[in-house]
Amino acid sequence: MLRLEMIEHVETPRKAVAITFDDGPSPVYTLKVLDIFEEASGKATFFMIGRHMEKYPEIVQTVKERGHEIGNHTYSHARLTSLDKQDCLREIERVDEMIAAMTGRKASLFRPPYLDYHAPVVSVCGRLGYKMIGALNTDALDWEQPGVDHIVQKTRRHIRNGSILLFHDGFGDRSQTVEAVKILVSELHSQGYELVTVSELLKLKL
Repeated sequence: MLRLEMIEHVETPRKAVAITFDDGPSPVYTLKVLDIFEEASGKATFFMIGRHMEKYPEIVQTVKERGHEIGNHTYSHARLTSLDKQDCLREIERVDEMIAAMTGRKASLFRPPYLDYHAPVVSVCGRLGYKMIGALNTDALDWEQPGVDHIVQKTRRHIRNGSILLFHDGFGDRSQTVEAVKILVSELHSQGYELVTVSELLKLKL
């Protein structure tokens, strides 16, 4: 069986972190997030859902044009462990083709919905040449809207060189996430951290 690790952190001497967003694009929250990163001269990685990409292709273009990275988060946000290999392939490959068509670039990063995967997902990712990306701050639970302070405090504990951090810019009210990210990006910037894409972070690996 193919083995594929879920990458949550990169060992690096560089003071750099990768902030990622799932479930977009959103006509409201993705744009707010982009403005935060523009102000900090940083880059982020957006794991997009195919259905949302179809609905908001202009936002996909904006993300690309501003120099951020786009990763694959499946077409419909299905729980892949409930699907067989062929259905997993359809969910992932469809977005693979969409990203290439919309951006002119082949995506190299995949994040399974709910961070849940099984052998068929590993096989499909291996076949399509994807690295599977997790995150350290899953206890921040920003998707549950636990409060800005909760998101910030839980995330701070996981900040170090090479951290990959997870937030959400789609599905519902993400105003808490936007406020928390604004605080965290400001702190990281003032502490001298580089805000880089996941692919850039992987290149810094020891």
